[in-house]
Amino acid sequence: MENQYFAASAVFLINTVFGLYLFAVMLRLLLQWVRADFYNPISQFLVKVTNPPLRPLRRIIPGWGGVDLASILLLLALQMLEIFLANMALGRAMPLSGLFVTSVAELLNLLLNIFVIAILVQVVMSWISPGTYNPATVLLHRLTEPVLAPARRLIPPISGVDLSPLVVLVVFQLIKFLLIAPLVDIGHRMT
Repeated sequence: MENQYFAASAVFLINTVFGLYLFAVMLRLLLQWVRADFYNPISQFLVKVTNPPLRPLRRIIPGWGGVDLASILLLLALQMLEIFLANMALGRAMPLSGLFVTSVAELLNLLLNIFVIAILVQVVMSWISPGTYNPATVLLHRLTEPVLAPARRLIPPISGVDLSPLVVLVVFQLIKFLLIAPLVDIGHRMT
């Protein structure tokens, strides 16, 4: 019975440490993708935190077509290591194929969660203090604009109310139900 508590504690620590670092690497990748301000203090923090593993990886794995392949490989390796360690702590094994599919699904889930959080924070900030400048709002706007702009073209603001965040959040939830959940199931069935 005590081993169960230690295993649960180990899984919690593994998920927390890896989750925070995966979040930082994914956010850096996304901010590079949207060409966010490199001199923003938040961007600088992310660069300093993620540079130790990325700098040597970039020497081996160059970018391709504007895509930072080193960051993607690091994300995949860290996610696979997190799932492997969590399963080991629970006394379970998972084949490499299941580990890979589950990791891809978890990374897609993280990607969507970052956008969901960014959109929700941006919406709340627009209600509380519209037009206020701070480094976070600039990054949030830069990050969310590529997903909100197409929705805004489909559904223009109605009486000054922008419904594009709602549309994007509904689409992201559908993607989670129709793509990510089946991928997770496939990954778990490969055990």
